[in-house]
Amino acid sequence: MAVGIIIHISVGSERRTEFFSEHRLSIGSDELCDLQVHSNHFDHKSAWIVLENSDGVYRLIDFDPAIGLAINNKPIRRYIAITDGDVINIGDTDISLSFFSIEQKPSLITTKRIDAAIAPFIADAALESASSPKRDDAKAFLREFSRELMREIHWTTKAIALVLAVGFITGIMYLGFSVTNELRANRKQAEQQQEIISKLEEQLGNTSSQIGELDKTNRELIRSQSLAQNVRVDYGNGICLIIGLYDLVDRTSGKVLRYPDSNQYGSQLEPAPQEDGAPQSQPQNLTTGGSGSPVEYDFIGTGFHVGGGYIVTNKHVLQPWTEDDMVKQMMQSSNGRARVKKLAIYFPGVPQPFTLKVRDTGSREDIAVASVDPLLLPPQIPALPLDPDSQAATIGKTVVTMGYPSGPDRLLAMVEDEEAKSINQRFGNSRQNLINFLAQSMKIVPLTTQGAITDLDAKRIVHDAKTAVGGSGAPLFGQTGKVIGVNFGVFTENTASNMAVPIRFAIEVLKRAGWVSPEEAQGKSPPDGTTASSNSNTSQVQPKP
Repeated sequence: MAVGIIIHISVGSERRTEFFSEHRLSIGSDELCDLQVHSNHFDHKSAWIVLENSDGVYRLIDFDPAIGLAINNKPIRRYIAITDGDVINIGDTDISLSFFSIEQKPSLITTKRIDAAIAPFIADAALESASSPKRDDAKAFLREFSRELMREIHWTTKAIALVLAVGFITGIMYLGFSVTNELRANRKQAEQQQEIISKLEEQLGNTSSQIGELDKTNRELIRSQSLAQNVRVDYGNGICLIIGLYDLVDRTSGKVLRYPDSNQYGSQLEPAPQEDGAPQSQPQNLTTGGSGSPVEYDFIGTGFHVGGGYIVTNKHVLQPWTEDDMVKQMMQSSNGRARVKKLAIYFPGVPQPFTLKVRDTGSREDIAVASVDPLLLPPQIPALPLDPDSQAATIGKTVVTMGYPSGPDRLLAMVEDEEAKSINQRFGNSRQNLINFLAQSMKIVPLTTQGAITDLDAKRIVHDAKTAVGGSGAPLFGQTGKVIGVNFGVFTENTASNMAVPIRFAIEVLKRAGWVSPEEAQGKSPPDGTTASSNSNTSQVQPKP
């Protein structure tokens, strides 16, 4: 029976033969293998194949599928028996392994053959007859000698010899028949075992797939539960607070429009009610002369950095006069237009503001793209990843938004009451000075809220992640942890109806402004589309008396 195996290893021009009698044998480039083969073809150390002695037959119970093994130029598989002359090739390398078995001979039974005494006499006689010129006499001698010999042998000896010969032939035939049947039975059993192994491997593959799906589902659940925390840690410093100031100027001369006097300015802040109780629109008697206070408004909103100094927000955040009916009436009655005097952004953890420049706006979508000098941005400002094609934009999926709803009021609510009162007393009349102080005190921090998508169409994503006025332009993160939309509308009476523009519309405006996306760098492009509008936090600047 087989008690060991001989392995002939060929590596290029090097040859070597080794004998192993272990029950379990590993071959590979790892230092723990029983047979180590060192080659520069592999970057990592591993066990290529593992053999195990089962009832005198070595079977391949495991192998590394990554290195492209083949046995006798056929694909390798588990649990095959290694037979004499089998050759295993290692991928596209010059490494091959040849296998041969060893049979053990009995150590307690030996046979010593003694030639019969008649053998030398017959041989001498045959030689003498062959060398004799009288060939007929030699033949006659041999014939007579044979007859005499047969007469000398007893009949019982002849019978025994005949019985032995018949028995020997019968035994040989019986053994041949038995061996044939045994081989046939073993072959059938091997086929059945192979079929069972194939079914087990198929079941194992199905089970592995199911386990993989469960693991994927578990990871998604864990990611959903910790989504808000993760995006806050990874991308919170890339959410900026936008603050600006605009005034009205004469469309023809470009001179600043002013209120005629402080009394009329006061009436503009508090319109007189009509008889039915509704506010009454006051005539906007603006002028370019006089000493009246100029018509100025400040505004705030939210934006986020997408790389290269590019900032994404809403169009109505950077052009708030387009959403203010009273300002539009004043411009129409005075032949005026709006002019941005100051536009800046503040990032969390950065005390100084950055000047913002408008680059492009959406034609129909409430999207705007601005930029700052990327060389001035500190390294801790991340670029938020965009996800235009993800299945995360699906009803019921978890979303997270980060922004600055309610502006400085919400920021002040995060500090102690006494400190908030002190800050309000010092800077209450100027939101610009108030926000500067909050930035210097490292209190510019976005609000993070989590919710779910409640409705969806081609131009908007409706969700219930809480936000408020001032949160316009905030990014909406999907379950992938990437931005899938830009908040633009808030329904204060229905928290399940906050709206966002799908991010693919923002990508179109970014590309027009010169931004290069990762998708373009890889030869891909996000899908096209369109959007909607509305909402920012705007207040009139108190004029000087």
